[in-house]
Amino acid sequence: MSADYEAVDAFIADHFVEDDPALRAALKESAKAGLPPIQVAPHQGKLLMLLAQAIGARRILEIGTLGGYSAIWLARALPEGGRLVTLEADPAFGEVARANIARAGLADRVEIKVARAQDTMPELIEAGVDPFDLIFIDADKPSTPDYFLWAVKLARRGALIVVDNVVREGRVLDARSDRPHIQGLRRFYALAATDPRVSGTALQTVGSKGHDGLAIFLVK
Repeated sequence: MSADYEAVDAFIADHFVEDDPALRAALKESAKAGLPPIQVAPHQGKLLMLLAQAIGARRILEIGTLGGYSAIWLARALPEGGRLVTLEADPAFGEVARANIARAGLADRVEIKVARAQDTMPELIEAGVDPFDLIFIDADKPSTPDYFLWAVKLARRGALIVVDNVVREGRVLDARSDRPHIQGLRRFYALAATDPRVSGTALQTVGSKGHDGLAIFLVK
């Protein structure tokens, strides 16, 4: 990866992302707890916040909490009375996220469900929860097709569904790959491209997180 990519990321962040003690602490505490450094980049976190603000999101669902870094960005977009539900399979990650979110002063608007999203999302559907305005999918890649299908069912008309890590250094092109996460992403592309309930696209990204991308869908 060219060092220029990281330098451009830093340049963008210097101009558009203010230094933030709560976000800085979330990264520090996550690293101290041994969490993998796979959270979104700062300017990508701000993009999530801006998307949520642009559509006036009051209810947000996140699949994959990790240390709560992206949850902080998303929760900050919520108006008074708004709610973020974030799903995390690992109890240790959930505890780190809970502390980070509380330190950011957002515990009153964030609910962390510590359970496998493969179980929790169908339960939300069965419970008849109010539909979500924005859904962010950033969890295990082999399950991305399932997460996407459940997300469409949980979203309101006009909602946005954002899926992270959809390029994976270009390995998504390899139809013969035996890697479960690549085959999962390829199944996700095939499903999303033919689902009449959504309209969307995907973008490549380069930067401190390498060569990857994200997909954005409008629920019709």
